[in-house]
Amino acid sequence: MKATTPLLTLLLLLAACHGPQPQTAVSDTVTDDYGRSVVVPTQPRRVVSLSPAVTEIMFALGAGDLLVGRTDFCAYPPEAADIPSIGGISNLSIERIVSMQPDLVVSGSMVSKKATDQMDQLGVPMVCVIEKPCFDALYDNILAIGRLVGKEKEADSLVAALHQRVDSELQSPDSEPGTPDSPKVYYVVGYGPTGNFTAGGNTFINDIIRMAGGRNIAEEVEGWSYSLEALVHEDPDFIIVRREDSASFVSMKPYNTLRAVRQGHVIGIVSGTLDLQVPRNIDAVLYLRHRMQTAQ
Repeated sequence: MKATTPLLTLLLLLAACHGPQPQTAVSDTVTDDYGRSVVVPTQPRRVVSLSPAVTEIMFALGAGDLLVGRTDFCAYPPEAADIPSIGGISNLSIERIVSMQPDLVVSGSMVSKKATDQMDQLGVPMVCVIEKPCFDALYDNILAIGRLVGKEKEADSLVAALHQRVDSELQSPDSEPGTPDSPKVYYVVGYGPTGNFTAGGNTFINDIIRMAGGRNIAEEVEGWSYSLEALVHEDPDFIIVRREDSASFVSMKPYNTLRAVRQGHVIGIVSGTLDLQVPRNIDAVLYLRHRMQTAQ
């Protein structure tokens, strides 16, 4: 028999202290984005979200009242702050999650396999809904989360509304996707002594830049690392950076020598609108398109 680890023993005792849990009469089997088959309740009542995107989508579906736990990074909408936090994502407190007695845990791209395995050992249903590399996958994630939390009709309605908004607000004659003649754009994920990181062509962020009318200078890159030499050589027309990082970025060498910085074409954007795969991505497209068009 495989030995029980001290951590697993502690967690099992913690779960047992709460006594028998009420059983949901009807269950469903879903296959998550990691190919895992998970038996979940069809009408969960206590959900812990381990992803800011999942939390935001649940609120958009009218399912925020099901949340009994979230991460420190689940900051939108503001009402999410009222939900108890289980801490960070990279250093998840399994004990804290178990103490919330969830009947469903929904995670995202940043949760480790170790954490997933621990939840499986404890018998807590955990489903992974990860970010996908294209914009349209946002709709699939909304539908998947709607199914998980018993809000399928609401998910269908939200997806239809988002499609309609894209068709009406983004498909105008002056909103053609980025072309070789489009303004060159660089999105700042990380910068400074630790290295330069951006969104490559295999990301939904690349799609957002194209939909806004720009051309991502890192579109040929897979992954997130980008060389400073390439950034200086490309010398983009526009730079997108999180608003809270904007002042630091434009004052730091050698970034302050880039054309976009010198011409005032650094666009500060609200965190979560571009770096998470959420309905607010459409707001990001419209905002970026407006800023680039009015600057030319």
